[in-house]
Amino acid sequence: MSLFFHGNPIALGVNIDHVATVRNARGTAYPDPIKAALLAEAAGADVITLHLREDRRHIRDDDVTNLRDELLTRMNLECAVTEEMLAIACRVKAHDVCLVPERRQELTTEGGLDVVGLYDRVAAATQQLSEAGSRVSLFIDPDEAPIRAAARMGAPVVELHTGRYAEAHDEQTREAEFARIERAVALGLSLGLRVNAGHGLHYENVQPIAAIEGISELNIGHAIVAHAIFAGWENAVREMKAIIVASRIAARG
Repeated sequence: MSLFFHGNPIALGVNIDHVATVRNARGTAYPDPIKAALLAEAAGADVITLHLREDRRHIRDDDVTNLRDELLTRMNLECAVTEEMLAIACRVKAHDVCLVPERRQELTTEGGLDVVGLYDRVAAATQQLSEAGSRVSLFIDPDEAPIRAAARMGAPVVELHTGRYAEAHDEQTREAEFARIERAVALGLSLGLRVNAGHGLHYENVQPIAAIEGISELNIGHAIVAHAIFAGWENAVREMKAIIVASRIAARG
């Protein structure tokens, strides 16, 4: 069940990719990412996020299809802008599809999608997915050019890449990246976009981001999976949900 308070809610999207990473490390049937998704929902997750990569390093095709009809909340399917992935996304008809950049050699997504340089390709994918019934989100860097491009091509949602904020090694850099995200949120809202955020957020750095008025949803995965080793899966989800909601309430005074 989503937790709402006066004004806009802030939603927690729980990414289950690394539950699948643990499963695939030994080629077993466990831990089951479907079970993880359903338990996350019960613990307060508003969205379940999963990234079907071209190399299937964690989430597999059957995870996507099996999960689609099990969810009580929303599926947010992340995928690259390729013919194969768009065909799968259109067939699955996920509630939300987030288009992301992808390089096979990367450990995790390293930056935002180049929606300026790939404008025509991303715009066509956005139209294709929208016609299939999915709400399209573009995972982009928190900068003016990609935000304006996203709005111009008709994408209803952007997810701001918070990696540089999360990975900042000093306070000055972190503050600069935080201000960058704040400006990006304000611009996105002024253009009529729904603004989400995610990447690299954990239990110690999420509070300022969660406090930014106008961010609708935070997508967090690795930190929750890691914390669950010590705290338990449902407790880890509950704790993250409580942190982001409390941060937003505190920011409102």
